[in-house]
Amino acid sequence: MIKEFKEFAMKGNVLDMAIGIILGLAFGKIVTSLVNDIIMPPVGMLLGGVDFTNLFISLSGTSYATLAEAQAAGAPTINYGLFINTIIDFLIVAFVIFLMVRQVNKMKRKEEAAPPNTKECPYCKETIPLAATRCSHCTSELS
Repeated sequence: MIKEFKEFAMKGNVLDMAIGIILGLAFGKIVTSLVNDIIMPPVGMLLGGVDFTNLFISLSGTSYATLAEAQAAGAPTINYGLFINTIIDFLIVAFVIFLMVRQVNKMKRKEEAAPPNTKECPYCKETIPLAATRCSHCTSELS
């Protein structure tokens, strides 16, 4: 059982998937930082100084200045600002992945056609193996 598991874990697809997940997580952190630290501050400024991370609704009825204050007080909140950030995160990641896949597909070499392994009989025009010396359909001798 251990040997089978080792064979399964060492298959190329499993290793490729593991590497992809690890790189995806690292890439996700980069994109999250891009969105939170670089994109959202100017967007918030353009929208009148709105800080999306502090957009929330307190369900307790008490008013809090920031989300951190509400969470420290243990108040239940609906954090729609964080949700907006997450949506923007997703859209950026999806767009970047789309661009990467598009470039990889452009860079792929077109597969060369395999050399033919059949030919056409000059007499009956049927398809026969390339190495044939006699047509299997009309029995003509081929040169």
